[in-house]
Amino acid sequence: MTGTAPVTFTADDYRARMERAARQAAEAGLAGLLVAPGPDLVWLTGYAPTAVTERLTLLVLAAGRDPVLVVPTLEAPDAERAAGATALNLRDWTDGKDPYALTAGLLDAGGRFGISDNTWALHLLGLQSALPGTSYAALTDALPMLRAVKDAAELELLAAAGAAADAAFEEIRTVPFAGRRESDVAADLAALLRRFGHSQVDFTIVASGPNGANPHHEAGDRVIERGDMVVLDFGGLNDGYGSDTSRTVHVGEPTDEERRVHEIVREAQEAGFRAVRPGAACQDVDRAARAVIARAGYAEHFIHRTGHGIGVTTHEPPYMIEGEEQSLVPGMCFSVEPGIYLPGRFGVRIEDIVTVTEDGGRRLNNTAREMVIVD
Repeated sequence: MTGTAPVTFTADDYRARMERAARQAAEAGLAGLLVAPGPDLVWLTGYAPTAVTERLTLLVLAAGRDPVLVVPTLEAPDAERAAGATALNLRDWTDGKDPYALTAGLLDAGGRFGISDNTWALHLLGLQSALPGTSYAALTDALPMLRAVKDAAELELLAAAGAAADAAFEEIRTVPFAGRRESDVAADLAALLRRFGHSQVDFTIVASGPNGANPHHEAGDRVIERGDMVVLDFGGLNDGYGSDTSRTVHVGEPTDEERRVHEIVREAQEAGFRAVRPGAACQDVDRAARAVIARAGYAEHFIHRTGHGIGVTTHEPPYMIEGEEQSLVPGMCFSVEPGIYLPGRFGVRIEDIVTVTEDGGRRLNNTAREMVIVD
């Protein structure tokens, strides 16, 4: 959007990430980490196979050992071109050979390993069969904060993604809503996200009238009418990093009740943002936003957590929810998105991505949070 070249990561960046991951695994009492194709592998190595198949691809990390990427021979040339390839060793295997036997030779026979969440059951069972003495823990449970704290380059990319989503909102508020289907406006949103730099659109929620009471409503054939409140929630990946923002607009003049509910949510979102500071617990953000809605008498109508982390995926740890005592650390990025949902009538949600700074928080979305009137 600014015309500047996007941030790129070097082999040294990926080497540092792999070393940190291996160190954190050891500190958590794990023998190592096993990472299959998906967001964790991209973040750690810069490698994303063009197709994920039944052939095993697996990154093996352990403290004090060189990282190894087990990869099918026919995909080795692509792996060798990955940005982080020079920071690891490639071990390829050919069809007809046993990749689990190859991998087993890299693992402690009785170790407990963190394994990426999206690893196929086929591959986990193959490893368990080759090494019956091993055990495994989902990476989100074992190291939930692995990707949570972003460095300066990642923050720059997240800010650019947020700015692109903001630009999409500024455009969508000028298009006609009344008389068009939700799916038409959702298609406009998707096109705008791509126009402003997104390579991947993950969701474009357009929830009008009573559909707004469903937080994850999928845009459908309902024709938007004058008098509707419309929840817009949209995001995806821009240069590999996520955007996610929500604004609630009104088609024509709102009622006093609709204005009041919208203002309560705006105040709750502000309270959640103001609770962001180093050392606060994730649950403090949820409590601050939820308290505003509860005081206004709508506690039972705020039916989801206040926020989720964001990075190379649009949803990841940490989560802003009661019971999550993880402390906020500068560099964490997450959504603050309270809402009120009145079944059969309408809903309101306002969402910004926020990053923790040394002395508080900084919003990465900066469009109007007040009621926006559309045609």
